[in-house]
Amino acid sequence: MDVTEELKQLIGQKKNERLEYKAVLPPSRGIAQLISAFANGNGGFIVLGVAEAGGKPTIVGLSEDFHANSITHKAIDLLSPKPDVHYQYVTIDSKRLYVIKVEKSIVVISTEGNVFLRKGDRTVLEQSEKKEYRADGYNRIKLFAQQLDAYREKGTVSKTKFLDHYLSILNIVDDQGKTLYPESPVTSPTHQEGKVLIRILFSSCADNFETYLSELLYEIYLANPNSLKSDQPVTIKEVLDCADIQEFVIYWAKKKLSKLQKGSVMGFISANKQISDLNALNQEQQTEVEKILQIRHLYTHQNGRVDEKFLKYYPGEFNINDEHQMTVAMMLDKLEYLSIIIHEIDRAAVQKHGLSTMN
Repeated sequence: MDVTEELKQLIGQKKNERLEYKAVLPPSRGIAQLISAFANGNGGFIVLGVAEAGGKPTIVGLSEDFHANSITHKAIDLLSPKPDVHYQYVTIDSKRLYVIKVEKSIVVISTEGNVFLRKGDRTVLEQSEKKEYRADGYNRIKLFAQQLDAYREKGTVSKTKFLDHYLSILNIVDDQGKTLYPESPVTSPTHQEGKVLIRILFSSCADNFETYLSELLYEIYLANPNSLKSDQPVTIKEVLDCADIQEFVIYWAKKKLSKLQKGSVMGFISANKQISDLNALNQEQQTEVEKILQIRHLYTHQNGRVDEKFLKYYPGEFNINDEHQMTVAMMLDKLEYLSIIIHEIDRAAVQKHGLSTMN
């Protein structure tokens, strides 16, 4: 099926229930969510290579450095069941575009267990059961969840995934209140089960901060392929172990996290121009994030026991082999701080690189 003529009739219209523009190539997860939304509605078109400035569509063309067919194939693999989709490159005004036509489905199409819908010109997650937080629970959990939902506006696919993870953690904290804060949210749990659980939850959130940065680098590479080009050597094995260029880019983005995983936030930022050029974090913020990740290091590798490296970040506060104690209130302090940092990084990346956003 050739959709060229249909596309020519659509170009120039504003985004609507059946038409979505993206200036750059989104990751497969983002395309899957868009396809799910259109299939669950009245169908429609996703056009890549068209920017919107002040609500006016402008054809900018899509980079040829990445193959949209490969990304689209991976997106369709994330859908269940598989909807009726047509996709192709189209040239209009001497600019290369990529269009995905999604037919209306008679059954619900989900992606990674989630169902998306089209509301006007926005793609939204279907909220079949909104979490009701315990009336006798810690009210700060509910307020933090509301703030995380507010952060979704104009966020990248990477940011949306990050926020979903944090919301899941808040749900667990609310459900396990008797285990995590039997006396008070500002008092550390005294029994082993509570200590272990709070360490697991906190470590998971710190890990997800790193995951976000890795996936954001991938989105930047897709939007601006030239940012991947450098004189840094790679081995033939590294290239051949990847099925295609997209898989190699994901691998490379994760490899760049090595300094961050060793606890060096400043080293990671300085080594990654794509992040440092955003100017989203000052030195004080970088130091604070590094201190948060050092707590994760204790919980993951030292069973919560203070070591010499940790004392360098918290001088005079602990002794060697002290057990690091964390309250739910302290954990939320750290998670709120990381979520603010992510919000600022994401906003700067969208503005600088024109990344695709989920709404």
